[in-house]
Amino acid sequence: MTTLYEFAGGMEAFEALAAAHHARCLTDPELNHPFSHPGQHPEHVHRLAAYWAHVLGGPRTYDEDHSYVLQLHAGNGDMTDLGRRFVECFVASMDDVGLPQDREFRDAMRAYMQWAVDEVLLYREPGVVVPRDRPIPRWGWSGFEA
Repeated sequence: MTTLYEFAGGMEAFEALAAAHHARCLTDPELNHPFSHPGQHPEHVHRLAAYWAHVLGGPRTYDEDHSYVLQLHAGNGDMTDLGRRFVECFVASMDDVGLPQDREFRDAMRAYMQWAVDEVLLYREPGVVVPRDRPIPRWGWSGFEA
């Protein structure tokens, strides 16, 4: 079976998805603030695409470990509503860029994003330190793989 990355259309699809998602988050009245702050990495959208691609079965081109990603988002308090909005923007962005409408694919993609948001919320307390050297997770059609 192909990976979610391959089924989506490869790196070009993930670059488009990350750009569409970022644009949607900028227009959301609540997500706008964290997505428009001046300290954001200048390659944020490209790095996001590389990270998602890596997680979802694509090439391993993202150059940080998972601990780094979690620590970037840690310590921000209860962001449950922001997480819900983030997932909804992700789902809508799949439509924006014309990713396959296949129900199993869409369910797996949404499940991944919900899992990722839930994991970030585990590290919400101010001053929390994420365990070091966590590898990038892998997510497939049936969920978490490694």
